[in-house]
Amino acid sequence: MNGNYWSWDTFFEAFPIILQGLGVTVGLTFACYIYALIFGFVWTFLRRVPNRPFNWVVTWIMEFIRSTPPLVQLFFIYYAWPMIPGIGMTLSPFTSALLGLGIHFSTYIGEIYRSGIEGVDKGQWEAARALNFSTRKKWTKIILPQALPPTIPMLGNYLIIMFKEVPLASTIGVVGILSLANSYGAQYWSYLEPLTIVALIFLVLSYPSAILIRKLEKKMNTRFTKKPTINSTKGAVTE
Repeated sequence: MNGNYWSWDTFFEAFPIILQGLGVTVGLTFACYIYALIFGFVWTFLRRVPNRPFNWVVTWIMEFIRSTPPLVQLFFIYYAWPMIPGIGMTLSPFTSALLGLGIHFSTYIGEIYRSGIEGVDKGQWEAARALNFSTRKKWTKIILPQALPPTIPMLGNYLIIMFKEVPLASTIGVVGILSLANSYGAQYWSYLEPLTIVALIFLVLSYPSAILIRKLEKKMNTRFTKKPTINSTKGAVTE
């Protein structure tokens, strides 16, 4: 095929081939996102440990992860980690991408959780202690119901960002849409059409999601203007 000009024949031939990798790309995105949502809580609660040296170490680790390009982290996990004596192990490309991108974005999501928790009125914490709420009840009934809803739009934005970062996994062998596009381009020496298809797929999936997130943000701002609080005289949770 001639790669010197646009060819609709090439476009329509490459499209179904590249589309075969969409399931891997979307699946890896959601797997990394769920991992980041869960591990984000780990960072949040580790930073709340009342020990200054420990807190400093956790903060430094998070800053190191955020300051390091995710591509470097993927390469380290996939190529370098197996070479570490005693603790190294060989991981599949998908698992390596899940750990690399999941941990990387969990540090950002942990900060989102922290901002939501710190946004809870100080009086709510004091009232929960005064009423002798258990730790579980304090967090599940009072703190998290107030802290999490305002963070939903930001969490949604990170899902879109992660979706656009997942193609980095093609560099370690994850066969998603970008990997298939590159393989097609290398085989026929025609990169214009397959890479355009990849860009269009990301546009079609990302743009409506961004619009949905903006609408959700407006809805959340309206719905959660009035937060659940503790009635300090009755010890009840009120809206």
